[in-house]
Amino acid sequence: MLELYPPVKSAGEDETVTDLQSVFDDLAAESRFIDQMVDDLDPSQWATPTPAPQWTIADQVAHLTFIFWLAKTAAADPATFQLVASKAANGFDAAVNAALADFRGEPAAMLERWRTERAACVAALAAVPPSEVVPWLVRPLPASILACAGIMETFAHGQDIADALDVHREATDRLKHLVGFAILVRDFGYEARGLTPPAEEFRFEITAPSGELWAFGPEDAAQRVSGPAEDFCLLVTRRRHRDDLAVTAVGKEADRWLDIAQAYRGPAGAGRAAGQFDAGVASVAGAG
Repeated sequence: MLELYPPVKSAGEDETVTDLQSVFDDLAAESRFIDQMVDDLDPSQWATPTPAPQWTIADQVAHLTFIFWLAKTAAADPATFQLVASKAANGFDAAVNAALADFRGEPAAMLERWRTERAACVAALAAVPPSEVVPWLVRPLPASILACAGIMETFAHGQDIADALDVHREATDRLKHLVGFAILVRDFGYEARGLTPPAEEFRFEITAPSGELWAFGPEDAAQRVSGPAEDFCLLVTRRRHRDDLAVTAVGKEADRWLDIAQAYRGPAGAGRAAGQFDAGVASVAGAG
């Protein structure tokens, strides 16, 4: 299994604590981008359709609020989380969609709840001792890995909102958490389609926004994936078609993976069509 973070060391070894803390700090920073996009919207603009079929901006914020609430509950109140998870055992996607109604409301109230749940989630995850795991939907996870999943959710649904508003943000090296998470869950795309994942490991060489090379997997692997981090993240969240991205593959299996890659469980969805998005210049926002 890929090690996104170093093995747990004894208390007092500050370097490990700092490495683990970075993912929680980065989750908070990435999620603030949502605030920046929707803070000044007119109430009517919350009904703007996003590229996700039948999802408005309000739906996107409601979904993120629910996911962060769920992760907070898993970390801070495992008994309540288990009760909620048991109700969703026969259809998590349906449960998620049903939960949207409970997290919808007037835009000002939705934004305030999103901010409250986001802050509470980050604090609850950061408070979990590194040696412990948090209950989750399939199996317990380290809080740091659950935070990486939160960054994936924020990036994906934040991209939908950004596309709806024609907003672009500058990518940062915080994307390393999402890159590593997507590689860790490489097989999700196969499993979602009833395919048998290959046994062989891939080599991933992903270029950070800063220019640093992030390399994962055996150096001599026959199956290889490379490209810019932002494009890779858009690929694995299925927010852009592979034809519109500078992610490349060497090897038949790696090439097939570019068609099916996804960093989340469950149905893949329709994804995005090639050429769906105008490559023109859009407004720029920072992620904070």
